[in-house]
Amino acid sequence: MSHLIEVPVETTDSDHHDFLQVNLIKGRYQLSTEHSIYSFDDLYLNFYKAFSQLSLPPAGADCLVLGLGLGSIPWMLERTFSQTYQYVVVDLDEEIIRLASMYRLKELISPIEVICSDAVHFLEIDQRTFDFICVDVFLDDIVPEELCTIDAIHALRAKLNEGGTLLWNRLYRSKNDQQSTRLFYEGNFSEVFREQADRLDVDGNWILIGSA
Repeated sequence: MSHLIEVPVETTDSDHHDFLQVNLIKGRYQLSTEHSIYSFDDLYLNFYKAFSQLSLPPAGADCLVLGLGLGSIPWMLERTFSQTYQYVVVDLDEEIIRLASMYRLKELISPIEVICSDAVHFLEIDQRTFDFICVDVFLDDIVPEELCTIDAIHALRAKLNEGGTLLWNRLYRSKNDQQSTRLFYEGNFSEVFREQADRLDVDGNWILIGSA
């Protein structure tokens, strides 16, 4: 039925989101807020297009995901790109973690440690390093300012193992989004990653790339 019409599955809210909705569309689970899509399996096209164009880490790599949604990033890497990694996934919202655990994470064989925490706080206290980092942190359609500071980006850079890669999802649709993302990329992001900074235009979003 979901290949013909959008099928509502669950609508809820949380301390951080007034509206969270899970729908089944074309056989995929989609998690959306009032203004954004947080997760959509392999139709989460910004990361799908990035993963399709980049050399992914080898099997068994340590992967940090900031921002969970329903788990599109680990789900897609395992189910679509046949990669099994060891994940640490961080999200501030307990309700989103519940939804992800109910609808998608239980289907994966990759080991996944889920931590309920603010992303910046996690970067400050956790001592582990990673081969692959994916940043997909939004509150609705806003990236928290505290994650965009020089100190936070340095903390992310310090978590990359030698040869590791960081991918950061940013909106690039409206004029305001384009200006904000371009200023961030050309400013703090490039200041930290310098000649290892790059970007991919994935039709409405930019995926910023930082390499170690």
